[in-house]
Amino acid sequence: MSNSKIMEDKELINLWKAYDKKLEETLSINKKNAEEITKLKVQSFLSSMKPIKVFTIIIGILWILFVDGVIFIAYQAGGIFLLISALIQVILTKLAIGIYIYQLVLINAVNINDSILATQEKIARLKSSTIWIARLLFLQIPVWNTFYWTERMWTNGNIWVYMIHIPLTAAFIYLAFWLFFNINYENRDKKWFQLIFNGKEWTPMMKSMEVLAQIEEYKVEEEIIAG
Repeated sequence: MSNSKIMEDKELINLWKAYDKKLEETLSINKKNAEEITKLKVQSFLSSMKPIKVFTIIIGILWILFVDGVIFIAYQAGGIFLLISALIQVILTKLAIGIYIYQLVLINAVNINDSILATQEKIARLKSSTIWIARLLFLQIPVWNTFYWTERMWTNGNIWVYMIHIPLTAAFIYLAFWLFFNINYENRDKKWFQLIFNGKEWTPMMKSMEVLAQIEEYKVEEEIIAG
């Protein structure tokens, strides 16, 4: 083999190596850009949840102030049923507002510089806390049928008072606890679950999980090809 032929082969090998290196750099840049674009999408999805959460917190605080006033009046007037109902309602509402504030902190903590895994972990906490808010708020159902009760109603009421209010309250209690124990992520495909969680407090979060999952699939495929 002539020296010129050897030189040509070496040049071809060097050109191939240079091309291969350039291709790897391009793929690396594309991967980085794809991840950054995905994180920007996630931030956009999650940021769209802020207004409804801020609005809910404001309305919730105003409602708590009103119910606290009702509790004071009920205590002064000796209305035991109204007092207990209002206390249950306001405690559950305060817990829900606390979780809403925690969620705003989580949303603000999502950063483009975070890893995909860190972002997924924050969204998982956001998802879990959203489910807990619904559970707590549905526990309020029975008190909407007990706040207007009075001692006189039960001591002087006829048989219809017992026949109507006791079964109705029992049904409300059953519904509240059924929802509390059945509202979980495993039931997300059921119609009643989608009816409860369809909107600005759930959909953007699901979209965020989907785009992050797509990046994970892309990375797995890339590793398989490289291997």
